[in-house]
Parts: sequence; C-alpha cells; structure tokens
Amino acid sequence: MTPTTLLWLVTGCLMLQPLSTDLYLASLPGMATDFAVSPAAVQATLSLFVFGFGSAQLISGPLSDRFGRRPVLMGGLSVYLLASFACALAPALDWLIVVRFVQAIGCCTAVVVARAIIRDAYSPAEGARVLAKASSLLALAPILGPILGGYLQVAFGWRAAFVALALAGLTVWVAALRFLKESNSQPNPHAMRLSSLVRTYGDVLRSPAFWAYALPGSISYASIFVFISGTPFVLIRVLGVPTQYYGYLFAIGVCGYLGGTLICRRLIGKIGVDRVLALGTTVGLFGGLGFLLLVLAGVSHWTLVVAAQFVVMTAHGINFPCTQSGSLAPFPDKAGAAAGLFGCLVMYAALAAGTLVGGSHDGTLLPLASISAVVGLVLFASARLLARYGKTS
Repeated sequence: MTPTTLLWLVTGCLMLQPLSTDLYLASLPGMATDFAVSPAAVQATLSLFVFGFGSAQLISGPLSDRFGRRPVLMGGLSVYLLASFACALAPALDWLIVVRFVQAIGCCTAVVVARAIIRDAYSPAEGARVLAKASSLLALAPILGPILGGYLQVAFGWRAAFVALALAGLTVWVAALRFLKESNSQPNPHAMRLSSLVRTYGDVLRSPAFWAYALPGSISYASIFVFISGTPFVLIRVLGVPTQYYGYLFAIGVCGYLGGTLICRRLIGKIGVDRVLALGTTVGLFGGLGFLLLVLAGVSHWTLVVAAQFVVMTAHGINFPCTQSGSLAPFPDKAGAAAGLFGCLVMYAALAAGTLVGGSHDGTLLPLASISAVVGLVLFASARLLARYGKTS
C-alpha cells in the first residue's frame, strides 16, 4: 500500500464511528415522538452503541494481534453492514437498541484495526501526524453527516439514516477488500489465550505512560460527547431550531474539530506531542467554563451553544491525535490490545457523559453547560497531573 492509500483506508474506517453517532442526531427528537418515549429512552440507542463500541474493543484488538489486521477488519465491516440494514428495519425501539449494539461491535473493530495499522506502519511521532491528517479528513463525517441526516429525517424519516450508514459501510468494505494489505508482520499465536490477555492488558494498565495519554484522551472525547448527546434536544426542543437546520449548526461546531486537527499537525513537529496536548486541554477548559459562566449570566441562545461546541471541539481536534498515538507508543508488540483498551476507555467515558446529559435534561441550558464545564476542568487537571509520565518524541 502507498501512504496515500493507507491514509484513505484508515480514514474510511475511522469515519464510520462519527457517522454512526452523528448522522441520526437530528432524528432523535422525531424517534422519541414516533416511539412515544422520553428523550432519555431514545438516547439509549446512542448509549448502547457507545457501550458496545467500547466493550468489543477489548476483544477485537487482540484478535487482530492474533489473526492479522486484514481478516479481522473484513469481518468487522461485514457485521457493521448487516447490522445497519437491520437498524433500518427495526419494528420497535427495543429491537433498534439491540441491533445498534451489534452495529457498534462491527464499527469498533474497524476503528481498532485502523489504529493498530498506523502503529504497525509508523513511529509514534509520525503516527500522530498521520492520525492528525486522517482526523482532518475525518471531520467531513461529522460536518456533512448531521446535515444529510436532517434532510433525510424531514424527507423520509429516521430509517433513512441507517440506510445511509449501510451504504457507507459497504463502500469501506469494498475498498478494504480491494486495497488493504496485511500490516501485522508477526502475529502473536497466544494473543487470544485468556492468560495472555490478562497479562497483556495488565502490562498496559500498569504503564503510567499509557495513562498519561489514555486518560486525557478519554476525557477529551467525553467533552465533545456532552454536545453530541445533548444538543439535539437543546437546540431543537429548547431553543426551537428547525430540524433541517440542526445539521448546519452542528457542522459549525465540527469545523472547530477540523481546525484543531490542523493546529495539531502544524505544531507537533515544532513543539512536540506533550506541549501540543497541554495547549489543547487548556483550550478545552476555557470552552467549558466560558459556556457555564455565560449561561449563569442569563444568555440563552443557539449561538452560545454552537460557539461553546466550536471551542470544545477545537480542543478535542488538538488533543485526540496526540493521545491516540501517545497511548500506543510504548507497545509496538501489543498495538492491537493497547488500541482496544484505549478505545474502550474512550467509549466508557463518552457513555458516562451521555448518560449524565440524558438524565439531567430539564428544558434549560444549565445542565449541558454545567457538565461541559466539569468535564473541561477534569480534562485539564488529568493532563497536568500525568504529564511527567508521557514525554513522547
């Protein structure tokens, strides 16, 4: 594979995750009405996806260490494709929640393998730059996805969003079948043994260098998941934004993420991964605290929500390439397992944030702003407290 081919394949795999969470966001209020359930109930389709995505990575990572990246990736993409069609045909909310969980298993496999392939092919610093490039391209999914989803909801209803996800999965499946070459040159025949799994994950979890990046990375993702799970109801139901316009407002925030990845790419070669991460967590702190202070001052307008989301997503665009690469750097022979554990922590942090946001909805901006501020503060503190264990070149 050429570097360009590898970049596009990795981007396609990574893109399935934001598409799966963001494309149908504009449909959440409509789904709550169609199924006659509360916002918290319909948000279970998002929360269970996140839980499945996080949990399955503990297995899919070691699977790729044992059997190679290519066969595991093809299997995961097949599961994702079939589950997406099943979501579109779901007759009830309970059925949709179950097949969303299955869809998450296939999606997480694609993401874990993509991260492991980068670790196979590049050094930690170069891997961070490649992931930043992929993240810049990846931003197209959360920018365009909610816009498309809003129009699909208005024109066809919520099922059309899952048909679109199935078509996206099919595209990546065909590309991987055609172009992907095996990058795991030394498969570990013992990677799936229980004793080996326990030992491998124990080694990763005991590494302070892993936590120096995995914990800030997880909290950084939680900071944007606060907006992913909360803004559909805040903007559409509380502030009265028309459904078809929600995607455009969400896309403005995601442009911040794109800008953050560009900042990351430009600065990593100049000041290093750790100082870039320090910058990003500082930006995230200002975004969350500023949001809360303005809400407490009585500001209640969609522009405030979008502006806060823009700043927090800018911070995440700076942070996430650094934390993905840095958390895998100490484990060249356990990249799949380390990538799986990192992804699991990221998704569990997002699940906690989404559950908290869904349960706190009271028809005002205050719960969303308060949670955003707390997450931003914890992110800033975690990066500073663990900084001495990092030092990735």
